[in-house]
Amino acid sequence: MRLDKFLKVSRLIKRRPIAKMMADHGRILINQKTAKASNLVSVGDILELQFGVNNVKVEVLQLSESTKKEDAKYMFKIIE
Repeated sequence: MRLDKFLKVSRLIKRRPIAKMMADHGRILINQKTAKASNLVSVGDILELQFGVNNVKVEVLQLSESTKKEDAKYMFKIIE
Protein backbone atom coordinates (compact mmCIF):
# COMPACT_ATOMS: atom_id res chain seq x y z
CA MET A 1 0.00 0.00 0.00
CA ARG A 2 1.25 3.50 -0.78
CA LEU A 3 2.50 5.54 2.17
CA ASP A 4 0.11 8.45 1.65
CA LYS A 5 -2.90 6.13 1.42
CA PHE A 6 -1.87 4.22 4.56
CA LEU A 7 -1.55 7.45 6.55
CA LYS A 8 -5.03 8.55 5.46
CA VAL A 9 -6.77 5.18 5.99
CA SER A 10 -5.12 4.70 9.40
CA ARG A 11 -6.17 8.26 10.35
CA LEU A 12 -2.61 9.25 11.33
CA ILE A 13 -3.06 12.15 8.90
CA LYS A 14 -6.55 13.33 7.97
CA ARG A 15 -6.03 14.07 4.28
CA ARG A 16 -3.95 12.37 1.59
CA PRO A 17 -2.59 15.62 0.05
CA ILE A 18 -1.24 16.61 3.48
CA ALA A 19 0.50 13.21 3.76
CA LYS A 20 2.02 13.75 0.31
CA MET A 21 3.22 17.23 1.24
CA MET A 22 4.85 15.95 4.45
CA ALA A 23 6.65 13.21 2.52
CA ASP A 24 7.81 15.69 -0.14
CA HIS A 25 9.36 17.82 2.60
CA GLY A 26 11.23 14.87 4.12
CA ARG A 27 9.19 14.72 7.32
CA ILE A 28 8.37 11.01 7.06
CA LEU A 29 10.81 8.12 7.46
CA ILE A 30 10.20 4.44 6.74
CA ASN A 31 12.70 2.21 8.57
CA GLN A 32 15.02 5.23 9.09
CA LYS A 33 15.06 6.17 5.37
CA THR A 34 13.44 9.28 3.92
CA ALA A 35 10.19 8.29 2.24
CA LYS A 36 8.21 9.55 -0.71
CA ALA A 37 4.41 9.45 -0.83
CA SER A 38 4.59 6.65 -3.39
CA ASN A 39 6.78 4.35 -1.27
CA LEU A 40 5.15 1.06 -0.36
CA VAL A 41 4.39 0.29 3.28
CA SER A 42 4.49 -3.29 4.59
CA VAL A 43 3.43 -4.89 7.85
CA GLY A 44 6.26 -4.52 10.36
CA ASP A 45 7.63 -1.24 8.95
CA ILE A 46 8.52 1.52 11.39
CA LEU A 47 7.25 4.96 10.39
CA GLU A 48 8.56 8.18 11.91
CA LEU A 49 6.38 11.25 11.39
CA GLN A 50 7.54 14.76 12.20
CA PHE A 51 4.69 17.10 13.16
CA GLY A 52 6.45 20.43 13.80
CA VAL A 53 8.53 19.82 16.93
CA ASN A 54 6.69 16.60 17.82
CA ASN A 55 7.82 13.23 16.48
CA VAL A 56 5.63 10.16 16.35
CA LYS A 57 7.07 6.69 15.79
CA VAL A 58 4.64 3.89 14.87
CA GLU A 59 4.82 0.28 13.76
CA VAL A 60 2.53 -0.90 10.95
CA LEU A 61 0.41 -3.82 12.21
CA GLN A 62 -2.01 -4.37 9.32
CA LEU A 63 -2.93 -2.99 5.92
CA SER A 64 -6.47 -2.37 4.75
CA GLU A 65 -7.83 -0.51 1.71
CA SER A 66 -10.55 1.08 3.84
CA THR A 67 -11.55 0.96 7.46
CA LYS A 68 -14.02 2.36 9.93
CA LYS A 69 -12.89 5.09 12.28
CA GLU A 70 -13.11 2.73 15.29
CA ASP A 71 -10.94 0.08 13.61
CA ALA A 72 -8.23 2.45 12.32
CA LYS A 73 -6.36 2.27 15.64
CA TYR A 74 -5.64 -1.44 15.03
CA MET A 75 -3.61 -0.66 11.90
CA PHE A 76 -0.63 0.70 13.86
CA LYS A 77 1.03 0.69 17.27
CA ILE A 78 2.59 3.85 18.70
CA ILE A 79 6.18 3.23 19.80
CA GLU A 80 7.14 6.77 20.82
